[in-house]
Amino acid sequence: MSNLMLKRAVTVKAIVTPRWKEEANQQLQNQINQLDGQLQQLEMQAQRMIAEIQRQSSQPGSPQTLQQVDNIQIQVNQKKSELLEQKNRVLQQLQQVQMLEMEQEVNQGQIESFFTLEKGDNLVQKMQVEILIRDGMVEDIRGTL
Repeated sequence: MSNLMLKRAVTVKAIVTPRWKEEANQQLQNQINQLDGQLQQLEMQAQRMIAEIQRQSSQPGSPQTLQQVDNIQIQVNQKKSELLEQKNRVLQQLQQVQMLEMEQEVNQGQIESFFTLEKGDNLVQKMQVEILIRDGMVEDIRGTL
């Protein structure tokens, strides 16, 4: 056996263009809208659950009923905090996208590829491959294939 087939992570980078910025902004805005919807849904579910507990209770002001309501409120607040943290992260990403300069290269993620390794090959070089895209089209493949 004189060669070996291996798998490697390939970095995908994009060149910032007006189209790329517009698409990135739209994706991030969609995430924000989705999180806002989840927050509203969470609030409505909490109100329905609390109303149902109070409706079913023979003593709406009893310590047991108040404890159930408090427990729901605690869970809702925890989930609300998580969603607000996510929204904050997305807003920061949106701000970062606004600050990017045209023609700048940004990481888009990674994909996997297979490659052949032979005796005498430089493994480090073969592992360092990047794909550069502009508006979805491959502009360059960097590294040793």
